[in-house]
Amino acid sequence: MWSPEDRRATSRVEDVRGIVVLRASGLGDLVLALPALDALRAAYPTAHLVYLGLPWHTQLLRGRPGPWDEVDVVPAWPGVTSRATAHPQTGDGQRKAFVQRHRAAGYDLAVQLHGGGAYSTPLLDSLGARITVGGRDIGAPRLDRSLPFRHLQHETLRALEIVGLVGAGPVDLLPSLSVLPSDHCEVVDEMAGLRDARPLVALHPGAGDPRRRWPVDRFAAVADELAREGARVLIVGGREDSVLAARLLAHARSQPSDLTGRLSLPGLVGLLSEVDLMIGNDSGPRHLAAAVGTPTVGIFWCGNVVNAAPLVRARHRVATSFQTTCPDCGASQTRGRCPHNPSFVAEVPVDEVLDEARNLLIRDWEEASESSGHS
Repeated sequence: MWSPEDRRATSRVEDVRGIVVLRASGLGDLVLALPALDALRAAYPTAHLVYLGLPWHTQLLRGRPGPWDEVDVVPAWPGVTSRATAHPQTGDGQRKAFVQRHRAAGYDLAVQLHGGGAYSTPLLDSLGARITVGGRDIGAPRLDRSLPFRHLQHETLRALEIVGLVGAGPVDLLPSLSVLPSDHCEVVDEMAGLRDARPLVALHPGAGDPRRRWPVDRFAAVADELAREGARVLIVGGREDSVLAARLLAHARSQPSDLTGRLSLPGLVGLLSEVDLMIGNDSGPRHLAAAVGTPTVGIFWCGNVVNAAPLVRARHRVATSFQTTCPDCGASQTRGRCPHNPSFVAEVPVDEVLDEARNLLIRDWEEASESSGHS
């Protein structure tokens, strides 16, 4: 039965001058949370908003227009940052200094967007905010306002539902990240001679979880066919993707340009904003490409479609694998995982990815032609 408590549990918090948000995870996780950050900014336009993340968050976000006013790095913290997993006792002094610094800020609102809260909520609690809000898994510490954490929910909608508990309604469902002139400076040499080579297609063969990686020979087949049809193909990714990129190049006959490991995150933003299409796995670079306005084709496992696939299809297509048993041992993955790490998206056909890519490239060309015709 409804009660007045239900309304108070989603009402706007009064007199909020400082907000701290915790989401110290991957690039895709940041992108998927951007609409929630925009909602917080719209609901609390004068509040000072601090984002707590990892070192790479500062490289990408500091100085970039957005809903954040400040970005700080969470020190090695057991259960929250991978840097603390192997040696949880390291960094005690850093953690104490971090907590003292943020307690002194006197936050009115602390938002936990980092998982179900078993480890992240104690971190958030230590900062001493007046009101805490976030996702709460079974057995996790309580927050002042919380949403039951259930794995099968889209990450953008989960984050929006959480900030909705403090009266921050959505202003947009689609993540958007500003592109700065400086983002393009790093790719001037790489893009020399390429800007007129249209269409430009970026491929990213990597993913944090090897089970989400489409086999590199399939990426090579896509690269070869698109090159045959006139596209210029680039391979992008971090240093951790170098081995995959080398394997892709070994399979490809068309010699795509390999930029893997050569760009900072701002440089990757600049590059992705200039290409005509991004094709990748369920990974940070694909999410980033979508956030800077580039059409994408994503190769997704069915379970990850629920959590992280794009919410629209006009400019973002999803090629889905429905493989639910391990290709190595046959164990069902619907209620847990086995110890093996084969690709669970290998069944996605090359032709499906090519068809979606062609459709998006033709659509963009037609829209550009119509735009120039009306100018």
